[in-house]
Amino acid sequence: MWAILPALLMGWSLGANDAANAFGLGVGVRAVRYRTAVLLTAGGALLGAWLSGRAGLATYSALASQGLPTAFCVALAAGLTVTLATWRGLPVSTTQAAVGAILGVALASGRPVEWGVLTKIVLSWIASPLASLVLAYLLHRALSPLVEHRLGGLLWYDRGIRWGIVAVGTWGAYALGANNVANVTGVYVGAGLLTPSAAALLGGGSIALGALTFARPVMETVGEKLVPLGAWPALLAVASQAAVLQAFSVIGVPVSASQAVVGAVVGIGLVKGVAAVNVRQLLEIVLGWVLTPVAGGAVGYVLGLTAARILPGG
Repeated sequence: MWAILPALLMGWSLGANDAANAFGLGVGVRAVRYRTAVLLTAGGALLGAWLSGRAGLATYSALASQGLPTAFCVALAAGLTVTLATWRGLPVSTTQAAVGAILGVALASGRPVEWGVLTKIVLSWIASPLASLVLAYLLHRALSPLVEHRLGGLLWYDRGIRWGIVAVGTWGAYALGANNVANVTGVYVGAGLLTPSAAALLGGGSIALGALTFARPVMETVGEKLVPLGAWPALLAVASQAAVLQAFSVIGVPVSASQAVVGAVVGIGLVKGVAAVNVRQLLEIVLGWVLTPVAGGAVGYVLGLTAARILPGG
């Protein structure tokens, strides 16, 4: 039982940090209440992890071989890294924290790394925010003149947009669980400590708990501080990041929900002009993306060295 405690920490911190990716924008534009948002995020993430999370679990299992001590160290290092960022209110990449921790522990313990798998994952870190940015930009350019200018005065418009935000936010939560449960329990599947079904359930449950208990700090950053959005642009941004997450879930590559939603928000902001983007806040977020795998790797390396010295099989 003790061996999976770091996974619970990682899942909790992931849910607390990444709930903003599904509903931060909706809460920011007052389309959905915070309490409703976290309940929908928790339920959607748990369902997504259970029904669609197994492909990503297999990818992390292939990145580096794991034993009980190394799996413990990876989950603990990644969990501590993301928890610190969540406390600071920064939307960081839990995928990067997990991969950095896997590499750090592997280097410390002398385990081989599958560099081809790592290359695929790193390329996805670049592709996912860019894909979200481009998709959100194109959707805003193509659809906004029709929707906002011709339908904006109708009585049902505001209500329809609000329900749309709830729908795509729930979809985003489902995609979050499907894509990111591998960050929580993927190494435990690789170590043979959990079956894929148990890993999906445990990981999804801990993500849901994090969303329910400590999602507000990062949700405020994503929803209010990066780019001021109206309800319709927020709907397009959330739909864009959910589509990107779902696409990567299908091919079994865990990507950053935080990077996807930030890319989508920036894409919407670019339609309004570069001045609409809070560049200082964006640079702070990007710096967090750079430091996250480094921090996860450093903590993982220290924990891995410790485990190699005091635990059998480390």
